[in-house]
Amino acid sequence: MSQKIGVLRFPGTNCDRDVFEAVEGAVPSTGKKPEWLWHADRFDAKAYSALYLPGGFSYGDYLRSGALAARSPAMQSVREAAERGVPVLGICNGFQILCEAGLLPGALVKNAGLRFVDDWVDLKLANANPTFARAAAEGSAAKLPVAHGDGRFVIAEDGLKRLQDNGQVWWTYEQSPNGSVADIAGVMNEKKNVAALMPHPERALYAWMGGTDGSGFFDV
Repeated sequence: MSQKIGVLRFPGTNCDRDVFEAVEGAVPSTGKKPEWLWHADRFDAKAYSALYLPGGFSYGDYLRSGALAARSPAMQSVREAAERGVPVLGICNGFQILCEAGLLPGALVKNAGLRFVDDWVDLKLANANPTFARAAAEGSAAKLPVAHGDGRFVIAEDGLKRLQDNGQVWWTYEQSPNGSVADIAGVMNEKKNVAALMPHPERALYAWMGGTDGSGFFDV
């Protein structure tokens, strides 16, 4: 298995260094080192054991959040990697990009109330993921920070039923900060190798940050 973990960078991404260092911090236990992946470059989908799409404001959120980044050359390689079963995690803007790329169902739109939300939220694990935060048991809680303006998850009623029936709802908010349908904070694809959440686990690694519940998302 590859000992490299890819961290994607798009113009406007501002949480990439945080995610890179979070993966670096897990190296003693995983032995896997992070490597930058530039949005304009294709890469070998077989060369990485996991991929991260960090948060930020790719392309300034022009058109729609994540819409331009989803059409970058690097995302063609992400799609190939996902089809091979490589674990992929999108955080905040990364969630938006994965939805815009069709790798996850649903969409992220303006928060209810049309205000940017910057706060800590309480989460509940609806269905476990085999790679990211895999040590958490279903029903367990986590506290993570959010920072987004387009974080309201929406999906058609029949799509929501499929998510729930297939166990694709990953995390839910105890009290939604953005009006997401069914209080959804994170989802997975059917194979559960592609996952995403709006809260930022890379901002909750150490006590001095305000909490440590994010560490399990990088021990891959």
